[in-house]
Amino acid sequence: MSATSVLYDAPGSRAKRRNVLYTVLFVVLCALAAWWVLAAMADKGQLASEKWSPFATDSQAWTTYLLPGLGKTLTAAGLSIVIALPFAALLGIGRLSDHAWVRGPVGVVVEFFRSIPVLLMMLFANQAYAEYSTISSDIRPMYAVVTGLVLYNASVMAEIVRAGILSLPFGQTDAAKAIGMRKGQTMTSVLLPQGVTAMLPALVSQLVVIVKDTALGGALLGLPELLSQSRTITANYGANTIATFTVIAVIYIALNSSITALAGRLEQRLRRAKRSTGAVLGAGDAQELNTPGHGSGAG
Repeated sequence: MSATSVLYDAPGSRAKRRNVLYTVLFVVLCALAAWWVLAAMADKGQLASEKWSPFATDSQAWTTYLLPGLGKTLTAAGLSIVIALPFAALLGIGRLSDHAWVRGPVGVVVEFFRSIPVLLMMLFANQAYAEYSTISSDIRPMYAVVTGLVLYNASVMAEIVRAGILSLPFGQTDAAKAIGMRKGQTMTSVLLPQGVTAMLPALVSQLVVIVKDTALGGALLGLPELLSQSRTITANYGANTIATFTVIAVIYIALNSSITALAGRLEQRLRRAKRSTGAVLGAGDAQELNTPGHGSGAG
């Protein structure tokens, strides 16, 4: 083993040359693929200035279609995330309960909603709201999309929460019991704060999925989100379908990359806080945590 790595040996001179060669070949292949795509688009007239001018010279394409559509996407995704995260935490903790009458029903709920396609839940919610509620047809698609996204993603993220907590060393729970903490206090004060760092990458991936899945509501329920605006733009500005989809794809990439970058900074901050915090509970702290009025007792 190399002194600088515990995972793999440092590459030698031949391996380094081989890696450089692979990198150059990959870049060349990507450049050739990009050239072929652009040449094909040029042959079909898709690179003509009039195809792209609505997004460069006409602000109406942005103010009337793209930005309002982005606002609907962010609204649906934001509501779904805000509602789904607390439910995911409760369901994930419920699956870890020592009580079978809690663990069993929660497991059934999680597995049931995880197994149903999110689009089917959106369609079912839309029909249910149409028949059994007084929600206006103008905002019904938003309710249906949020309902489907919450039910599905809360169940998926519940498994992420459960796996994140189970990934922690058992000594964490034993140490909490040793100082007199109850099960509820152990979960909220010891396990969950430490498990967040382990959960964060998977949670961020699921948040990106939520943002993208809002497009399902635009495709079948009439929600005027970002992707659905492509039909209106192409109808009003001519046959610039590829240009429209390209611009919308760039917006999605920028949005999801921002979420990932923000989560990356948060994860780094959490890791730095763990390394820099060396707090140790003393006897007085343990006695305070063990008082009847402090924390919750159920687990």
